[in-house]
Amino acid sequence: MRRLSLFLLLAAAALTGAAAGGPPATTPIKLSPTFYSQTCPRAERIVAEVVQSKQMQNPTTAAGVLRVFFHDCFVTGCDASVLIAPTHFAKSEKDADINHSLPGDAFDAVVRSKLALELECPGVVSCADILALASGVLVTMTGGPRFPVPLGRKDSLSSSPTAPDIELPHSNFTISRIIELFLAKNFTVQEMVALSGAHTLGFSHCQEFASRIYNYHDKAGKPLPFDPSMNPGYAKGLQDACKDYLKDPTIAAFNDIMTPGKFDNQYYVNLERGLGLLSTDQDLWSDARTKPFVQRYAGNNTVFFEDFAKAMEKLSLFGVKTGADGEIRRRCDAYNSGPTGKADAAEAA
Repeated sequence: MRRLSLFLLLAAAALTGAAAGGPPATTPIKLSPTFYSQTCPRAERIVAEVVQSKQMQNPTTAAGVLRVFFHDCFVTGCDASVLIAPTHFAKSEKDADINHSLPGDAFDAVVRSKLALELECPGVVSCADILALASGVLVTMTGGPRFPVPLGRKDSLSSSPTAPDIELPHSNFTISRIIELFLAKNFTVQEMVALSGAHTLGFSHCQEFASRIYNYHDKAGKPLPFDPSMNPGYAKGLQDACKDYLKDPTIAAFNDIMTPGKFDNQYYVNLERGLGLLSTDQDLWSDARTKPFVQRYAGNNTVFFEDFAKAMEKLSLFGVKTGADGEIRRRCDAYNSGPTGKADAAEAA
């Protein structure tokens, strides 16, 4: 990612300027953290070793894996449908506009984990479980909470190229619309705000927040130099750093400019200071429904960790496939027997 280091310099300037569709709601499914204790007892250790190595090679891997995990679970459930690669014969979730920017390092971390597991215990561990395990490991590795990851998911037998753009929150959505998306999937406002804390890691490309710093107009149509909810020093620094983003769409900024590589509650502290990068971030501070939770998490890292861990465990169980509803893929980017996969699913059940 080019020129990302420039954004570390913005911290000082900022302080100086100081109803969507989807699977049914989560239902109790008999998954277990010890699901592979007999069939592949080293599964968790193998995934941990692979993704920790990947994170050390590329420190943005953790944020990427978390994003892929959310994009997977929020669309048809946690079933590895987002991992399916499109072919000449069938499109997949990767073809959705909102998924074009999903990072290759995240997919690579899952692929490497799958290869290692296939050598140890072929045909046993699902790609959906690998993605869930990788997410948990990387949250903890970057300083976040440890939480149980129930296992036993099957991999999906389909992958929709249109569902992600309909079901996932976009960076220009209003808070009301995002709340509706989460409520439709049985997630509370508090859980939505807690899960948003994942933005303490990672980065966003300039095009995702350009409307806040260039040619901004208020609700009355009056032109302003930038979104007035932004810290002035932060906004001006972003304007300078992103000035060539139309020529170079790879230019990006850290979601959390203060501690970009550490999983902590600084994301919420930033919102109080006008340092939210995306409008959907900063709006959490201005909306009366979400502001109390932002204040709570900004003031207490322990409470944030507790609520984030609970929300992540709940998310990991959303829309899970079991039995004949899924399969154990041999490769994470392809079905065992094409898009239907019925034969392999029946055998694996």
